[in-house]
Formats: sequence, C-alpha cells, structure tokens
Amino acid sequence: MTPAFPPAFPPVSAAEALAEVGRLVDLDAGHGATAAVPAVREAARRIPELSGDPAALRGQDADRLAALAELCEVIGWILFDAGRYRPAHRMNARALALARLCGDRWTARLVLLNHSMLTAHTGRPRAALRSAERVAGPRPLPARVASLVLVRRAHATALLGARREPLDLMARARSRFLDGLSRRDPHWAWWIDEAELLGHHGWVQARLRRWDRAVPLLYEAATAPGPAYRHLFTAELLAALAGAGAWREAEDLIGRLAPRAAGIGSVRTTERLARTAADLRRRPEVPGGVRDAAAFLLESLPA
Repeated sequence: MTPAFPPAFPPVSAAEALAEVGRLVDLDAGHGATAAVPAVREAARRIPELSGDPAALRGQDADRLAALAELCEVIGWILFDAGRYRPAHRMNARALALARLCGDRWTARLVLLNHSMLTAHTGRPRAALRSAERVAGPRPLPARVASLVLVRRAHATALLGARREPLDLMARARSRFLDGLSRRDPHWAWWIDEAELLGHHGWVQARLRRWDRAVPLLYEAATAPGPAYRHLFTAELLAALAGAGAWREAEDLIGRLAPRAAGIGSVRTTERLARTAADLRRRPEVPGGVRDAAAFLLESLPA
C-alpha cells in the first residue's frame, strides 16, 4: 500500500498533536495570533498530516484523528486572527473533514462556529448564518455552546440588516449562558465566559448603531482580563465611541492604546483600529485633537 504522506517525518501521535495544540493555544492567548504564526509554519513543516489529503487518513486511529482535527481547528483560528483568511478557510475545511472521519462532533461544531466568524468578517453573512445553524444536532446543545451559536447568528443577522432579531438572539444567548456549565460542555467551552458574552453583546449593539448600549458593554469587556485576542473589543469600543461622537473618551482611549499598539498580535484588531483612525481623520466634525491622536495611532500600528 502506498504511504499517504512523505516519510521525511514520522506520523504524529495523538499525544504529540495535543501537545502542539496546547503550545499554540498558549502562544495565541498570551501573545496574539501573529506571534503564533511562526509556530504554525513550523508545525506545518514538521507534521505532514496538516497538508496531505484528509481522506488518506480514513480508517486510522480515532484518537489520533481527533487530535489532528483539534490541531487544525486551532491553526485555522490563529490564521484567521492573523489576517490570513484564505489559509484559515482551507484549514477549517481540513479540520472539519478530519473531525467527521473520526466522528468528533464537538470539534466539528467548534470549527463551524469559528468559520461563521470568519465568513462574517470577510463579508459573507449568509454563509456565516448557515455555518452557525449547522451546529445543531439531534440532542439539545449544552448552555455555553448554545449561547455561542446564538451569538454567531446575532452577528450574521445584524450584518444582513435585521434590527430586532439580533437583539432577541443576544437576549436568548444571555439566558442560555446563565444556565451555567454542565458535564456535557466540551473541553473547549472554557473561553465562553462573561467577558466574551459582554463583548459580543456590545459589538452587536454597535453593528446596529445603538451606541449608548454598545459603549458600556464594550468598555466592560475590553477592561476585563482575558486572552490577547480580546483586544478586538477595545478596537470595537473605539469605533463605537467614534460613532457616538464621544470625542474626549475616544481621544483618551487612543492615548492609552497608541503606546502599546505595536505589540497587538491580532490583525483583525489592528485592521479595525486602522479603519477607525482613518475615518476619524477624514470626518470634518472631528475635533483637531482627536484627528491628531488618530494620526498618531495610525503611525503606531504594526505594518
């Protein structure tokens, strides 16, 4: 039988794949996606299963396939947050294929939820909605997972122009979240916490231009301790302040952001900050001090 992958590196074990998952998650949470990209490249070079045809692994050990699916899911997330959207799309597809080969429904659901965020971010809200709706199964989802499905649907429907439905979905997400953790929650549900829910609630409110509701929610989420990727809530807070015409608060936030902007490891975040800063510089009603602060922020962001 012809080997599925070149023999330059030995096949990775389930334990080795899971150790790689832990290393990448720690890098991403501590330093951001851009800091984790070199480790992703190194893993792709060393682990041939990350680039071969997933179908060639059919019939192999289920634990190993599940670990590889989880590794591909984490890599897809990192590539997305690092602004590498097409490779992220391809890695999500690989993760989903591997999860299906071994019957790992929970990793498949997480990939679909990640992919919903990716497609929403890249301007395809209908695809985002379809991806979130595919998460449902024959049994009711545990509360944290169901809450995240509702959050993804809220973003997609807001982008599609709905006004009431996104708010209803976020209210349902809050209600399900308050049902608490259960033994049925997958191990990856740890990051679906109060700050995550607050940030997305504020973000959905901002999509609907409900600035008075968005700003306090985003402020609370942005100032809570958490993983590096939650800098995105700070970027959405600045955009909401700009939308509300809260010039003093926007200038104060830029003053705190700019000195550390070069170290932000999320391209999604720096792209959002750059768009908001450019918008502030263009708008004639923006006070001169805020325009100057926005120019400084643009200069401070990583290339």
